[in-house]
Amino acid sequence: MATVELRFSALPEHVRTARLVAAAVARRAGVDEAVLDEVRLAVGEACTRAVGLHRSNGVDMPVRVVLTEEEKKFSIEVGDEVPETPSGPGARAGDEASGHPAPGASGESGSEEGEDEGTMGLAVISGLVDDVEVVSGPGGGVIRMSWPTTPTVELP
Repeated sequence: MATVELRFSALPEHVRTARLVAAAVARRAGVDEAVLDEVRLAVGEACTRAVGLHRSNGVDMPVRVVLTEEEKKFSIEVGDEVPETPSGPGARAGDEASGHPAPGASGESGSEEGEDEGTMGLAVISGLVDDVEVVSGPGGGVIRMSWPTTPTVELP
């Protein structure tokens, strides 16, 4: 099982680098060429969401991306360091997909733009990736995505 780990400062300009690395590693792992744009877009959405969560919650830890090549499967985990808080100022925008309400979902004031962005990003990811899981906890959140691979045949 081959693994590539990428950590980057929560700055929007680093999302492009994460997308390019993910596409290159996915290609090498044997993800179908027709699906690489979906991988790129899904990673971009997940990283953009993590960067937004870090910036809006004042977290200066890096965003982490783990790319894992397994037998017949390529997985990507995009993790943030924003602690889970179901309501209030530190609430995670868009976490209703993982069972946690977004800020403002129960009438409290929250950043409506942040809610829309987080929710939209998860909706885009769910539309692109068949195997996706969003998990959040006290240490932060993770979006796990995976795609099937076909082994590359090496010619003699």
